[in-house]
Amino acid sequence: MVEYKTEQERFWAEEFGDEYCKRNTSIIKSNINFFSKVFNRVKNVNSVIEFGSNIGMNLHALNKIFDLELSAIEINKTAVKQLEKLDFIKNIYNESLLEINLNEKFDMTFIKGVLIHINPKYLDIVYEKLYTYSNRYILIAEYYNPTPVEVPYRGFESKLFKRDFAGEILDKFDDLNLVDYGFLYHRDNNFPQDDISWFLLEKK
Repeated sequence: MVEYKTEQERFWAEEFGDEYCKRNTSIIKSNINFFSKVFNRVKNVNSVIEFGSNIGMNLHALNKIFDLELSAIEINKTAVKQLEKLDFIKNIYNESLLEINLNEKFDMTFIKGVLIHINPKYLDIVYEKLYTYSNRYILIAEYYNPTPVEVPYRGFESKLFKRDFAGEILDKFDDLNLVDYGFLYHRDNNFPQDDISWFLLEKK
Protein backbone atom coordinates (compact mmCIF):
# COMPACT_ATOMS: atom_id res chain seq x y z
CA MET A 1 0.00 0.00 0.00
CA VAL A 2 1.32 3.45 -0.95
CA GLU A 3 2.28 5.68 1.96
CA TYR A 4 1.54 9.39 1.64
CA LYS A 5 3.08 12.15 3.71
CA THR A 6 -0.21 14.09 4.05
CA GLU A 7 -3.97 13.56 3.86
CA GLN A 8 -4.03 16.04 0.98
CA GLU A 9 -1.73 13.81 -1.08
CA ARG A 10 -3.95 10.79 -0.53
CA PHE A 11 -7.02 12.88 -1.44
CA TRP A 12 -5.59 13.72 -4.87
CA ALA A 13 -3.89 10.39 -5.52
CA GLU A 14 -7.02 8.33 -4.99
CA GLU A 15 -10.77 8.51 -5.78
CA PHE A 16 -11.29 12.29 -5.69
CA GLY A 17 -8.29 12.80 -7.94
CA ASP A 18 -9.66 10.19 -10.36
CA GLU A 19 -12.96 12.09 -10.57
CA TYR A 20 -11.14 15.37 -11.12
CA CYS A 21 -9.49 13.88 -14.21
CA LYS A 22 -12.94 13.55 -15.79
CA ARG A 23 -13.87 17.18 -15.07
CA ASN A 24 -10.63 18.87 -16.07
CA THR A 25 -10.95 18.65 -19.86
CA SER A 26 -12.13 21.94 -21.37
CA ILE A 27 -9.68 24.81 -20.89
CA ILE A 28 -7.04 24.34 -23.59
CA LYS A 29 -8.17 27.48 -25.48
CA SER A 30 -8.00 29.60 -22.33
CA ASN A 31 -4.63 28.09 -21.47
CA ILE A 32 -3.25 28.94 -24.90
CA ASN A 33 -4.19 32.58 -24.29
CA PHE A 34 -2.64 32.50 -20.81
CA PHE A 35 0.67 30.92 -21.82
CA SER A 36 0.97 33.20 -24.85
CA LYS A 37 0.93 36.19 -22.49
CA VAL A 38 3.44 34.64 -20.12
CA PHE A 39 5.87 33.58 -22.83
CA ASN A 40 5.94 37.10 -24.23
CA ARG A 41 7.93 37.91 -21.09
CA VAL A 42 10.49 35.08 -21.21
CA LYS A 43 13.62 34.43 -23.25
CA ASN A 44 15.39 31.25 -24.30
CA VAL A 45 12.99 28.78 -22.72
CA ASN A 46 13.36 25.34 -24.29
CA SER A 47 12.55 22.94 -21.44
CA VAL A 48 9.60 23.12 -19.05
CA ILE A 49 8.40 20.88 -16.22
CA GLU A 50 4.95 21.13 -14.66
CA PHE A 51 4.42 20.31 -11.00
CA GLY A 52 1.04 18.55 -10.72
CA SER A 53 0.02 18.11 -14.37
CA ASN A 54 -3.18 16.10 -13.94
CA ILE A 55 -4.15 14.95 -17.48
CA GLY A 56 -2.05 17.62 -19.17
CA MET A 57 -4.35 20.51 -20.10
CA ASN A 58 -1.56 23.02 -19.54
CA LEU A 59 0.98 20.92 -21.43
CA HIS A 60 -1.47 20.47 -24.33
CA ALA A 61 -1.69 24.25 -24.63
CA LEU A 62 2.07 24.75 -24.47
CA ASN A 63 2.62 22.10 -27.11
CA LYS A 64 0.16 23.77 -29.50
CA ILE A 65 1.94 27.11 -29.49
CA PHE A 66 5.62 26.40 -28.71
CA ASP A 67 8.31 23.87 -29.57
CA LEU A 68 9.32 22.86 -26.05
CA GLU A 69 10.74 19.87 -24.26
CA LEU A 70 7.93 19.15 -21.78
CA SER A 71 7.97 17.06 -18.60
CA ALA A 72 5.35 16.36 -15.96
CA ILE A 73 5.10 15.39 -12.29
CA GLU A 74 1.75 13.89 -11.26
CA ILE A 75 0.72 11.89 -8.19
CA ASN A 76 -2.53 10.40 -9.55
CA LYS A 77 -2.13 7.15 -11.52
CA THR A 78 -5.32 7.67 -13.54
CA ALA A 79 -4.03 11.03 -14.73
CA VAL A 80 -0.62 9.54 -15.51
CA LYS A 81 -2.24 6.97 -17.82
CA GLN A 82 -3.69 9.88 -19.79
CA LEU A 83 -0.35 11.71 -19.84
CA GLU A 84 1.37 8.59 -21.18
CA LYS A 85 -0.82 8.79 -24.29
CA LEU A 86 0.65 12.19 -25.17
CA ASP A 87 3.72 11.69 -27.34
CA PHE A 88 4.90 15.28 -26.88
CA ILE A 89 5.76 14.80 -23.20
CA LYS A 90 9.37 13.72 -22.73
CA ASN A 91 9.33 12.60 -19.09
CA ILE A 92 6.43 11.71 -16.78
CA TYR A 93 7.08 11.21 -13.09
CA ASN A 94 4.27 9.47 -11.16
CA GLU A 95 5.46 10.79 -7.82
CA SER A 96 4.65 13.11 -4.96
CA LEU A 97 5.92 16.68 -5.18
CA LEU A 98 7.10 16.22 -1.60
CA GLU A 99 9.14 13.10 -2.36
CA ILE A 100 10.45 13.51 -5.89
CA ASN A 101 14.17 14.03 -6.44
CA LEU A 102 15.45 14.93 -9.91
CA ASN A 103 18.99 15.37 -11.16
CA GLU A 104 18.15 17.55 -14.15
CA LYS A 105 17.09 21.18 -14.38
CA PHE A 106 14.67 22.98 -16.68
CA ASP A 107 14.48 26.46 -18.16
CA MET A 108 11.11 26.88 -16.45
CA THR A 109 9.33 25.15 -13.60
CA PHE A 110 5.67 25.90 -13.21
CA ILE A 111 2.70 25.05 -11.03
CA LYS A 112 -0.92 26.00 -11.65
CA GLY A 113 -3.76 25.33 -9.22
CA VAL A 114 -1.74 22.89 -7.12
CA LEU A 115 -0.03 24.82 -4.30
CA ILE A 116 -3.52 25.63 -2.97
CA HIS A 117 -4.06 21.92 -2.29
CA ILE A 118 -0.77 21.21 -0.51
CA ASN A 119 -0.61 20.97 3.26
CA PRO A 120 0.83 24.37 4.30
CA LYS A 121 3.34 22.65 6.61
CA TYR A 122 5.07 21.23 3.54
CA LEU A 123 4.97 24.20 1.17
CA ASP A 124 8.64 24.98 1.75
CA ILE A 125 9.56 21.59 0.28
CA VAL A 126 7.70 22.40 -2.93
CA TYR A 127 9.09 25.95 -3.04
CA GLU A 128 12.59 24.50 -2.74
CA LYS A 129 12.01 22.10 -5.64
CA LEU A 130 10.41 24.71 -7.89
CA TYR A 131 13.53 26.79 -7.31
CA THR A 132 16.15 24.04 -7.45
CA TYR A 133 14.92 22.43 -10.66
CA SER A 134 14.72 25.77 -12.50
CA ASN A 135 17.60 27.16 -14.51
CA ARG A 136 15.90 30.52 -14.88
CA TYR A 137 12.10 30.95 -14.56
CA ILE A 138 9.42 29.92 -12.09
CA LEU A 139 5.74 30.38 -13.00
CA ILE A 140 3.09 30.23 -10.27
CA ALA A 141 -0.66 30.47 -10.95
CA GLU A 142 -2.85 30.00 -7.87
CA TYR A 143 -5.70 31.47 -5.83
CA TYR A 144 -4.25 34.49 -4.04
CA ASN A 145 -4.85 35.90 -0.58
CA PRO A 146 -2.58 38.40 1.19
CA THR A 147 -2.66 36.29 4.37
CA PRO A 148 -2.95 32.49 4.73
CA VAL A 149 -6.54 31.24 4.84
CA GLU A 150 -8.27 27.86 4.55
CA VAL A 151 -11.37 27.60 2.33
CA PRO A 152 -13.93 24.75 2.14
CA TYR A 153 -13.46 22.82 -1.11
CA ARG A 154 -16.40 20.92 -2.64
CA GLY A 155 -17.67 20.01 0.81
CA PHE A 156 -14.25 19.00 2.17
CA GLU A 157 -12.19 20.64 4.90
CA SER A 158 -8.38 21.04 4.93
CA LYS A 159 -8.16 20.63 1.15
CA LEU A 160 -7.79 24.19 -0.14
CA PHE A 161 -5.51 26.93 1.21
CA LYS A 162 -4.99 30.42 -0.18
CA ARG A 163 -2.04 32.72 0.54
CA ASP A 164 0.64 34.81 -1.15
CA PHE A 165 2.63 31.88 -2.55
CA ALA A 166 4.76 34.03 -4.86
CA GLY A 167 5.58 36.46 -2.07
CA GLU A 168 6.73 33.61 0.14
CA ILE A 169 8.98 32.26 -2.60
CA LEU A 170 10.44 35.72 -3.26
CA ASP A 171 11.16 36.10 0.45
CA LYS A 172 12.76 32.67 0.61
CA PHE A 173 15.20 33.11 -2.28
CA ASP A 174 17.16 36.36 -2.52
CA ASP A 175 18.16 35.90 -6.16
CA LEU A 176 14.60 35.85 -7.54
CA ASN A 177 13.00 38.82 -9.31
CA LEU A 178 9.34 39.38 -10.10
CA VAL A 179 9.13 39.73 -13.90
CA ASP A 180 5.37 40.05 -14.34
CA TYR A 181 2.03 39.10 -12.83
CA GLY A 182 -1.62 39.10 -13.76
CA PHE A 183 -5.12 37.81 -13.10
CA LEU A 184 -7.33 35.27 -14.88
CA TYR A 185 -11.04 36.05 -14.52
CA HIS A 186 -13.88 33.53 -14.59
CA ARG A 187 -16.09 36.00 -16.50
CA ASP A 188 -13.60 36.75 -19.26
CA ASN A 189 -15.68 36.92 -22.46
CA ASN A 190 -13.25 34.86 -24.52
CA PHE A 191 -10.85 33.00 -22.27
CA PRO A 192 -12.48 32.29 -18.88
CA GLN A 193 -10.60 30.46 -16.14
CA ASP A 194 -10.82 30.23 -12.39
CA ASP A 195 -10.01 33.49 -10.58
CA ILE A 196 -6.29 32.79 -10.49
CA SER A 197 -3.40 35.19 -9.95
CA TRP A 198 -0.18 34.36 -11.80
CA PHE A 199 3.39 35.39 -11.11
CA LEU A 200 6.48 34.97 -13.30
CA LEU A 201 9.73 34.89 -11.34
CA GLU A 202 13.30 34.88 -12.70
CA LYS A 203 16.63 34.02 -11.16
CA LYS A 204 19.03 36.97 -11.27
